Amino acid sequence: MSNRARRANTAGQPLTGVRVLVGRARHQAGALSSELRRLGATVVEIPFIEIRKPRSFTALDAALRNLASYDWLILTSVNGVEAMWERMGKLGLTKKNLASLRVAAIGPATKKSIEQGSVKVNVVPKEYVAESVVRSLKNKVKGKRVLLVRAKVARDLIPRELRKAGAVVHVVEAYETVAPESSRRRLQAALNNPRRRPHVITFTSSSTVKNFVDLLGRGRKNPAPFQGIKMASIGPVTSATLNELGLPVGIAAKEFTIPGLIAAIVQSH
Repeated sequence: MSNRARRANTAGQPLTGVRVLVGRARHQAGALSSELRRLGATVVEIPFIEIRKPRSFTALDAALRNLASYDWLILTSVNGVEAMWERMGKLGLTKKNLASLRVAAIGPATKKSIEQGSVKVNVVPKEYVAESVVRSLKNKVKGKRVLLVRAKVARDLIPRELRKAGAVVHVVEAYETVAPESSRRRLQAALNNPRRRPHVITFTSSSTVKNFVDLLGRGRKNPAPFQGIKMASIGPVTSATLNELGLPVGIAAKEFTIPGLIAAIVQSH
């Protein structure tokens, strides 16, 4: 695309001529993809991550049946919120069972998902990462019982640091993330086809980074060249994982949200 044509599109569609590979889970890609398309990008959706139910709901169900015994509930993703609501429904529990709890959400999307169930969110940290959750809560949880609902594999920073702050923290698994095998061939084909090769690849969590590497079948710290492709990261934890696996961060969101990621992609072009 010529510079003149690019400038002509800058106002309304600044991403015209830019191919973006969106790797979010299939059911969550819509908001990111639709906004990128509205801004002129050509979007290819190949999920690097698939959300699955845990092998057992025993621990989650037990915790939900005993919600009254906790002081705080922490939710770190929309997936965790949705899994919690689903299990509460199956157990015959309602928002009233959460009435005695103070609730913390890691960011605005998680907060919105909680509030859709008409439950008040008491704490949203200034930055939407685990470190900021800890800073927001560490002076509030001494002697308190905390329920953390999260993915099967997740960073242990929140429970570790809140325990140091004097909390009793109970961690329960609400879902797990896996690399969708069906994406392997599609991803490799997109990267090897000059007509489909993306200019930008989006990463919205550490799991999407790790699964991207797994789907390409490459060993850790042994990157294949991604000449002309910018890796776009939603936040510092995701960026750290990209760097750890030898993938340079070309675009980094200043606000660690989907709108923040989109704004960073626009700014880079």
